[in-house]
Amino acid sequence: MNQQFLKEIEMGSKNALIKKRIITHYIYNGSSTITDLSKELDLSVPTITKFISEMCEDGYINDNGKLETSGGRHPNLYGLNPGSGYFIGVDIKRFAVNIGIINFKGDMVELKMNIPYRFENSIEGLNELCKLILNFIKKLTINKEKILNININVSGRVNPESGFSFSSFNFEERPLTDVLTEKLGYKVTVDNDTRAMTYGEYMQGCVKGEKNIIFVNASWGLGIGIIIDGKIYIGKSGFSGEFGHTSVYENEILCHCGKKGCLETEASGLALHRILLERIKNGESSILSSCTKNGEPITLDNIIESVNKEDMLCIEIVEEIGQKLGKQIAGLINIFNPELVIIGGTLSLTGDYITQPIKTAIRKYSLKLVNQDSTVLTSKLKDKAGIVGACMLARSRMFES
Repeated sequence: MNQQFLKEIEMGSKNALIKKRIITHYIYNGSSTITDLSKELDLSVPTITKFISEMCEDGYINDNGKLETSGGRHPNLYGLNPGSGYFIGVDIKRFAVNIGIINFKGDMVELKMNIPYRFENSIEGLNELCKLILNFIKKLTINKEKILNININVSGRVNPESGFSFSSFNFEERPLTDVLTEKLGYKVTVDNDTRAMTYGEYMQGCVKGEKNIIFVNASWGLGIGIIIDGKIYIGKSGFSGEFGHTSVYENEILCHCGKKGCLETEASGLALHRILLERIKNGESSILSSCTKNGEPITLDNIIESVNKEDMLCIEIVEEIGQKLGKQIAGLINIFNPELVIIGGTLSLTGDYITQPIKTAIRKYSLKLVNQDSTVLTSKLKDKAGIVGACMLARSRMFES
């Protein structure tokens, strides 16, 4: 797929838009015959035949041979050529960045996890990010002309439709997507990191046909992704899912959003880190006590590792956070009546230590008639949910189902 075709789509060319519909059908439905495609797209068989012929010639569509049927003529089966287009995803973390690329079928072609990168909300931080992305692209062996879109996950308030970021890299009076497109030389889209994790899990994770889902990203911060009737819910301005900034407590703890008493101040990785340091300082014992004595920094990853090594203090705090989190998730279940609640993010790596208190609190604080519809699962993709989602969003932003 070349850049000229993309320009024709953007300009609204009728032929290009029909080809886009055909590609979209094959992405989400797999191979099909010309007759079936004609019915699905409500276009005549001669019209579909003409476009399929052109797209086979251009390398977008493959002729997969005859379809085996019980009798009569055997129609040809056509499908998307996976290598005719590629999509890059970028998942920004606090101290690293993950970059991946998928083909048209959604297969991960190349993936680099935990590339060293310290997030800084500055021009220098943005330039360093672009440098890492371009270096990743440079090392790819594919035809770079076939890279159709790059989607970058950004934390905080992001409007994926306008391309504006209101929390990160927001130092220019124009969409972040325009800035990045200019710097990278490729079409760029952006979305909220939790929404990307949600979409990744929906497309390739633990979702098995459910259409109404809440994904809880319990990491350093706290957010949720919402899927309603199989569609990601972004809200009017793209700011849906700010679960962590629900005012819940009278604790006088100042949240980074500027308000006090946010859920995130008591039920997040940030809270886990703060509470553990306070309790060690007050004389309670932990595997990590020696770190504070030696002046060594304690990271969230250190705490998660200690939980899984059965450190009693760390486990106790995680369980308390799980109970607090579950109580608020119970409210979400009462409101949304979801089929599936997925617990993801860094804290989910503690497994049952956090999920069991969450489930207990959900049963205690939500209506039985409502919660009996909801299954609670841990993220299947774990630390790859964000990067898988970023790649999938790069594709769906251009070819929506």
